Amino acid sequence: MKPLYLLLLTLLLVACGGPGAQELPTPVISVASAPDPEGAVRAYLDAWNEGDYAAMYQMLTPASRAAVSEEDFLARYAMVATQTNLFGVHYEILQLLTHPRTAQVGYRVTLNSAVVGAITRDTQMDLELEGDRWLVVWDDRIILPELAGGNTLSLERSVPTRGIIYDRDGEPIAANTTAVAVGAFPWSIADDDVSQVVSELARVGQRPAAEVSALLFPEEGEEPYYVPIAEVSREEFQARAGSWEGLSGIYYFEYNTRLYFNGAAAPQTVGFYGAIPAEEISTYIPLGYQSHDWVGRMGLEAWGEEYLSGTRGGTLYVLDPNGAVVTQLAQAASQPAASIYSTIDVQLQRQAQDAIKDFSGAIVVMERDTGRILAMVSSPGFNQNWADPNNANSFWNNYFPDNQQRFFNRATQGQYPPGSIFKVITFAAGLESGLYTPEDTLDCTQQWFGLSGIVLDNWTVARELPADGVLNYLQGLMRSCNPWYYQIGLDLFNAGQEDAITEMSRGFGLGALTGIQGVPESAGTLSAPSTEDGDTGRNQAVQQAFGQGTTTITPLQAVVYAAAVGNGGTLYQPLLVDRVVDANGTALLSFEPQARGSLPISEDTLTNLQTAMGMVTSNPRGTAFRQFSGLGIPVHGKTGTATAGQGLDPHAWFIGYTNAGRQNQPDIAIAVLIENIGDGSEFAAPVWRRVASYYFFGSPGTLYPWETSFGVLDPVYFDETLQAQATETAGSDSPAVITPSP
Repeated sequence: MKPLYLLLLTLLLVACGGPGAQELPTPVISVASAPDPEGAVRAYLDAWNEGDYAAMYQMLTPASRAAVSEEDFLARYAMVATQTNLFGVHYEILQLLTHPRTAQVGYRVTLNSAVVGAITRDTQMDLELEGDRWLVVWDDRIILPELAGGNTLSLERSVPTRGIIYDRDGEPIAANTTAVAVGAFPWSIADDDVSQVVSELARVGQRPAAEVSALLFPEEGEEPYYVPIAEVSREEFQARAGSWEGLSGIYYFEYNTRLYFNGAAAPQTVGFYGAIPAEEISTYIPLGYQSHDWVGRMGLEAWGEEYLSGTRGGTLYVLDPNGAVVTQLAQAASQPAASIYSTIDVQLQRQAQDAIKDFSGAIVVMERDTGRILAMVSSPGFNQNWADPNNANSFWNNYFPDNQQRFFNRATQGQYPPGSIFKVITFAAGLESGLYTPEDTLDCTQQWFGLSGIVLDNWTVARELPADGVLNYLQGLMRSCNPWYYQIGLDLFNAGQEDAITEMSRGFGLGALTGIQGVPESAGTLSAPSTEDGDTGRNQAVQQAFGQGTTTITPLQAVVYAAAVGNGGTLYQPLLVDRVVDANGTALLSFEPQARGSLPISEDTLTNLQTAMGMVTSNPRGTAFRQFSGLGIPVHGKTGTATAGQGLDPHAWFIGYTNAGRQNQPDIAIAVLIENIGDGSEFAAPVWRRVASYYFFGSPGTLYPWETSFGVLDPVYFDETLQAQATETAGSDSPAVITPSP
């Protein structure tokens, strides 16, 4: 039976297979690998280093997120960052233990603190596999082992006294000290006390008595309730204040502060000390600051923050949930601050501020042969001492909104049309072009017809003065003859030298930053006349030649090129910082005069330019002769009156340099810009002269036409006599008026 059974089984199998049967594939069993827990740990710690706490929270297990809210989680990490002044997190994976659904990762974490240095600990992170992701099981030990159980950190800080900002001679401009705020209540001053009160306040505030009297008892408007006079150091107050016992109306208050001496000199240049803006707190925390700390704002205070602030130190403690100290985690000693010696002459700075205080504008005074800035004024300014709310004199909030642009440095950031001070550059371009010689002449008529369909006036038309007549090349600059410069611009364009003035401008330092350190600056604007349309290009070339059109410059650029003309052709990088010294007086940084380049002109052109600029002030026909007569110091300069826009009065300019050659008193260059006021010869030139008089002689010299006494404005001058004075003036050079040809 067995053989028969096997035969039947064989036949059955064959029948089942059939003729078209396919061979089945061999089964393959695949095993999916679990994700790497180390990658999850690295992602979490990398997010910590980047401060992305929200992303870290999303990496927690659902159970952890249920146990701790996102708000509390973020606050926990923010507390650690703030108390340690964290600026970075580094880590190293030490060991990894993985189970099917859980993992433990040991790692070494280093918290880099800007105050106490590196804090390194070995700790552990637990993870759970949720689907295809490893998620973190939250525990305080993930941050530091010492934080287990809800412990927190607390940093006891040691902040060094802020460094001092000095002027060039070592006189303090800004320092932390005890100060006295001095003011007066005019309504409470007894009639018998008025004279003595004014005298006492003038002495303490180092201000003219007439100026103090005008503040207390203005001729127009209501009598003020309170008048802040000055903030001075305790030592200055004790030295200057007389016997005030029994005097009515005087008020003074002592407080600790960062004091800006000398009536708050150079506010935009020196800057001020103020609270960290809310939007910048996250930037300062990793540098060792707290959210309520104060820092340098603007100018040298901001530029030198890392030096002036010193190095913060402190002791970092671990506290239990009740606030008791558990342990000391780290400690570092603070390091003394450094101080800054500026190039500013603080007395000249204060005098220059007074010289322009009634106007909006700028003054820059620079050593002609070194580039060192002696004074930098932007008017109106502000009182840095008012930034301290502890100052009883403070009216800080009155500065905002800053509609008068008090916090804008007009000297370095203001970009203005140069007007006729630009003729200095056109003068050089014309001689260097080969088209002109110093002996060439032009009839300086009242009107010029060189452009088709356009008539351009000389400045003498608006002043109702006669035409200047025939002038040689140098006399054209002396008289600021507009037709001479219209012609130069047109001739250069027609000769295929349409870029000549633009390139000469670049050679004089325009269209580029000067490289000054300590304050922000603007480069101004330059553009060459168009060559695509002849008529348009000619018009632009003519406009450019006398400093209008699209050209703009800063007062700082103007003083740099004026100095270069006077010193023989060297363009210096302006210096505002002389050196930074540590607490022992050792120089950490020092700055020496540095040439940026040379004027791209020949010695003959330079000599002719110097001569012509000298004629502006020394020749009876010069546009600034009357303003500089009797000064006693040789001055080479150029007036400028720049159109400022439709319906606006022009800007007044005067730039120039001295050529006194005194052994112990370096020659200087000065640029003066007054916004929307009128002629350069009438307004900027007298201010220039006053600053020079202060520098060389220590006195203001002569009264301005608009003063009743030094420092006291005569409103009648502007109300009644300004127009008459302007039309009677022979020394002026307002820009040309463009009118259609009849």
